[in-house]
Amino acid sequence: MPAEMLSPDVDRFRRHPVAPRLAPTFCLALLTAACALASFALGCATPFAAFAVVAAAMLSLRPALLVVTGAWLVNQSIGFGLLHYPVDGSTLAWGFVIGAAALVATATSSAVLSALPQRRTPVMLASALAVAYTTYELVLFAATPALGGEAGFTAAIVPRLGLISAVWLAGLVAVCELVRLVAPFGRKAVSA
Repeated sequence: MPAEMLSPDVDRFRRHPVAPRLAPTFCLALLTAACALASFALGCATPFAAFAVVAAAMLSLRPALLVVTGAWLVNQSIGFGLLHYPVDGSTLAWGFVIGAAALVATATSSAVLSALPQRRTPVMLASALAVAYTTYELVLFAATPALGGEAGFTAAIVPRLGLISAVWLAGLVAVCELVRLVAPFGRKAVSA
């Protein structure tokens, strides 16, 4: 990933594959589509930590939180509406815990991205993902005494889900780069 992906003349650490005024809409569309795909492909293993990093890298905190909330709503709608998750107290509670964990991961991603030196984009994104994923998993794990599900936090499962998040982050960054390189509203609009 080239360092130019971070546009210093627009914002200190935000990635802008599209013009900054279009970034919230683009990010929402990107994460909504990715979330829909991940929800069908992965079900409960939707890579919200990767989504949090992408949103935090593109947007300031408030819009990033709103976009991640939108992605979470898509995930829950697909889960309950199309995948027929059971509508019971435990499943609903886990849905809200997942949403809360995604929002905490977004906030921590934003903090990490603003605290790191701005020259090494891959290092920044990898660091943000490591913190976001750890935070996300800790929030989920904190809910297990009340909601159960401790079996989902084994040494085999947690790293595998972290790898899935890393792959999704790489894919989302690749999509952003493609858009930045080929879209008529991409690079020229950013530097204007």
